[in-house]
Amino acid sequence: MKKVRKHFYFYGNVQGVGFRSRARWMASGLGLTGWVKNEWDGSVEMEVQGDPAAITTLLERLNRMSYAWIDRMSCVDMEIIEENGFYVR
Repeated sequence: MKKVRKHFYFYGNVQGVGFRSRARWMASGLGLTGWVKNEWDGSVEMEVQGDPAAITTLLERLNRMSYAWIDRMSCVDMEIIEENGFYVR
């Protein structure tokens, strides 16, 4: 299986709505690793690693959450690292 690692920033109504806990739950269920955390400016930062199709599925699911919305996001490719699990920081 080909693995990739992506670094995201999400902007919009993404804090105080369970975004991080849902991201962790969904990412873990898709077999992805990484982390997610709130930023001081109201955005959410996330690094996620795994199958590219699973990452696409995660993003689609995050965009469909009814109590949060993503106005925009940025994405940068990262180097693969050794890690286990997906964590809220």
